[in-house]
Formats: sequence, structure tokens, C-alpha cells
Amino acid sequence: MYESWPWYRIFIMSADAELSEFLLRACHDLRGPLRNVRLHTELLAKNGASDPELDFVVNGAIGASAVVDGLSDYALALVIDPSRFQPVLLDIMLRSAISKLAAPIRDSGAEVTYGDLPTIEGNGDRLLQLFEYLLDDALRRGGTKVRVSAEATDDAFLFTVSDNGAPLAETVEREFKPFARLHGNQRPGPGLAVCRAIVEHHGGTMWAESGAMRFTLPEGR
Repeated sequence: MYESWPWYRIFIMSADAELSEFLLRACHDLRGPLRNVRLHTELLAKNGASDPELDFVVNGAIGASAVVDGLSDYALALVIDPSRFQPVLLDIMLRSAISKLAAPIRDSGAEVTYGDLPTIEGNGDRLLQLFEYLLDDALRRGGTKVRVSAEATDDAFLFTVSDNGAPLAETVEREFKPFARLHGNQRPGPGLAVCRAIVEHHGGTMWAESGAMRFTLPEGR
């Protein structure tokens, strides 16, 4: 499979692998200290040390841990190995993502609907992650009606994830920059950067339109 790829694509894969290794090592080194800060601060609170600053520290550690988890997801998305692709039923991936996000979907009163989704060759774990991040992004932007659909084109499937939340048109490329603060109610994170990396490492492309995220995935190898 790699023989048919252009030389610059193989070079990019090598650079991505180096970046991925660096990020995974950094995440590993950060998790221990963050966990210790959170545990010891919570222990102080349980022992009667009532102080708003303790809550501030705990919340900061929780937020930093979420950022580390996002960086780890981004690192894994950079080293997807096409030689290990297997058939993936995307409707099952989407239903699994909806199940994992059941609490925020319920709390926001949102409704997620979808049409028939195809089976493609890919990495099931990362494609599940793709739908999780896309749905989470729609919910964070205030979407209460989210729709996932797919249509066949000449050599790929075109997917659309639309919602009635805040429009995306004014911040198209910023949507894909890790940790860009886009909306007042959103914590900055690498979510859509992870999505684009997953799609591109499956041979597709991803972009934003007003009220929708769209991406392509090839039919097969």
C-alpha cells in the first residue's frame, strides 16, 4: 500500500510519528504530578481544610488532566497505521459514541439522529473517537438537534454532521487549531484537531461549513 503513496506523504507520516512519541511521553510525565496534586488537595479538603482556593486547585488539576487526555488522543491519531485497517461498521461506531455521551446528551436535552452509514476499512478505535469528538463539539456549541448523514460519491463517502448550534462559518480554520478558544462556553482543547488528523490518516479530508462539519472517507484501500 505504501508504495503508491507520494514521497511527501511518507515524510509527513515520519514527522507525525516523532511528534506523537514526544506528546505521549509528555502526557505520561504530566499525569503523575497532576494526579498527586488532585489527590492531596482533595485529602486536605476531607480533613476539614475548607478553603475556596482548594476547590480552585482541584478544578485546575481536573482541567489540566482533560487537556493531557486530549493531547494523548491527538498523539494516537497521528500514528494510525493503514496496514492494520479492518472493516468498520460506522453505524455501530456512531451508536457507541451516542451511548458514551448519553449523560451530556440527556442533560442538554439534545436529540441525535442519523441515516444509513457505510462500512469502510479503518481503525475502529479512532473512528469511534471521531464521532465522539464531533458530537461533543456540537453539544458544546449549544446544538440540540444533531444529524449525522453520509452519501456516496465517485470514490469516497461524504459525511455531514449538522446541528443548530452556533454557526461555524466565521471560524472555519480556527475550528481545527488545538486549544483555540472559539466560544465563551467552550473549554479550549484539541477535539477538532484530533478529528481532522483521524480523517486525514484514513485518506480523507475535513472542513467546516455554516452549521455543519463535513468530511470524506475512502470506500476502501
